[in-house]
Amino acid sequence: MRFISEEDSAALVDHALAFDAAREALIAAVAPGTTLFPAVLGHGSEPNNRFSIKSGSTADYAGLKVGSFWPGNPDRGLPRHNSVILLFDQAVGRVDTVIEAGRVNAYRTAAADAVAASVLARPDSAVLAVFGAGNQAAFECAALARVLPIRTVLVVARDRDKVAGFAERLRGQGAAVEVRAVDPQEACRAADVIVTATPARAPLFEAEWVRPGTHVAAMGADAKGKQELPPALLERAALYCDLPEQARTIGEFQHASERARAGLRAIGAVLQSGEGGRIDPEAVTVFDSSGIALQDLTIARAILAKWVSKGHEPFGG
Repeated sequence: MRFISEEDSAALVDHALAFDAAREALIAAVAPGTTLFPAVLGHGSEPNNRFSIKSGSTADYAGLKVGSFWPGNPDRGLPRHNSVILLFDQAVGRVDTVIEAGRVNAYRTAAADAVAASVLARPDSAVLAVFGAGNQAAFECAALARVLPIRTVLVVARDRDKVAGFAERLRGQGAAVEVRAVDPQEACRAADVIVTATPARAPLFEAEWVRPGTHVAAMGADAKGKQELPPALLERAALYCDLPEQARTIGEFQHASERARAGLRAIGAVLQSGEGGRIDPEAVTVFDSSGIALQDLTIARAILAKWVSKGHEPFGG
């Protein structure tokens, strides 16, 4: 069994690798022969300490990701989020590779947002509004700045002190942009792209604040009860997601009406068709990412290939 530590995987991952892996995963999600199993949502001995298990298989690979959220970890000097990815040897059923993937998971999540935005956002999008100023929010902004001409990032956060280091974190990921703290209404009215990256359980803004032509990415809802967007926005937007059946049950679209959900489309189908997702420059588009196992498996395979290229044990060793 091969093992890639958190330190090694963090050194191997970058936004370009994550983008390519996410694109591959989203297309694979709509391909024949792919199976994505229902997510398992659990908690530790303390109910606030939560974990999820997401698994899937294609004709070529199979595996799972265990993601955990321990909110008290910062008091111990540890990150709240952690992940471990397991790749299976399908010939014999044993675990072939284990990858610690805490930092990798942040890249992986942001990459799905960037892939969707590359076909759904207006190509001239320059102003990005982000709800949340935590670790994931910074990765989202950096990933989007690679695929869109983002010049300004408007940050909405309950704790404005967190915004002070936001620009520095973005520069550390290669995104040189202006960063300002603003209120929710100002952010939405100015934004070409809106990203929500929070654990919210109620809408973060009003639907009427969102301008025509805006692209909205909801990244936080991945369990029953979580919600970031106003349902009224979903009634007038074109809706996309990573996996429709999951988006309807634990993603943002659990809060959408049946009429709105009837038009829901997997982003992988758009990518597979080779056609642009945005047809009308005035349309509001919404992408919901509740996260699928194939994202973890494709990025794990890319990291493993890069690890091997650096002189570690080859495939089949």
